[in-house]
Amino acid sequence: MIDLRDAVERSAIAGEYVLGTLSPEDHAAVAAALVHDAALRAEVYAWQDRLLPLTRHSPAAEPAAHLWPRIEAALTRPALASAPSAPAAKAPWWQRLGLWQGVSAGALALSAVLMVVVLRLAPLAQTPPDAARYVAVLQSPDNRSTGWVVEVREGGLLRLVPTADAGSVPPGRVWQFWTKLEGAAGPTSLGLVPVGQTVEIPVSRLPGVGAQQLFEITLEPEGGSTIGRPTGPILFVGRSVML
Repeated sequence: MIDLRDAVERSAIAGEYVLGTLSPEDHAAVAAALVHDAALRAEVYAWQDRLLPLTRHSPAAEPAAHLWPRIEAALTRPALASAPSAPAAKAPWWQRLGLWQGVSAGALALSAVLMVVVLRLAPLAQTPPDAARYVAVLQSPDNRSTGWVVEVREGGLLRLVPTADAGSVPPGRVWQFWTKLEGAAGPTSLGLVPVGQTVEIPVSRLPGVGAQQLFEITLEPEGGSTIGRPTGPILFVGRSVML
């Protein structure tokens, strides 16, 4: 049973409501609460605005033919159809962008779900509640698969979280983590990346924190690059968005 009394839990539930990842019962409960809960409506609107920038990273695609019956069934599910409608002060993001752009962009959906998961698990007590927060989804340039999520708060910790099996490191090579602020002259190394492990780095080690900040993981010689910039191929790369 969802609990909308806790502010952190309410924010996470609102994010999942916007994504459409709640169960039919919880979705209906949130839709009913939206009618009279102004704080919840504000959270839903905020999540719409947070997630919209991610659409730039994932082009629209036509759903496979076998998905259409499932999509139609989901849209006509009785539990959803009978739920009270939320106030229409702001058009839902799936109406503003076109329904299938949001549904069919698999990378976008995965990235946004991961963002909600990171926000629910991150240690909120380590930074002031009003500190700016950023998330970057790192994807493979080759196949656009998501391998890592970066979550960082000003004055706190950067967390590099693996989201899938990113493969193995060839003998004699290592993964190295880099960042580059928008407009900066060059990248800054944030150290080596252990395979399959979450990495936490004090923000004080970063050259700064901001939107559109580049994060990437490259394949480097054992011990890491010795020239202060990447020398090997980029394995995963992404830019930050402010939440």
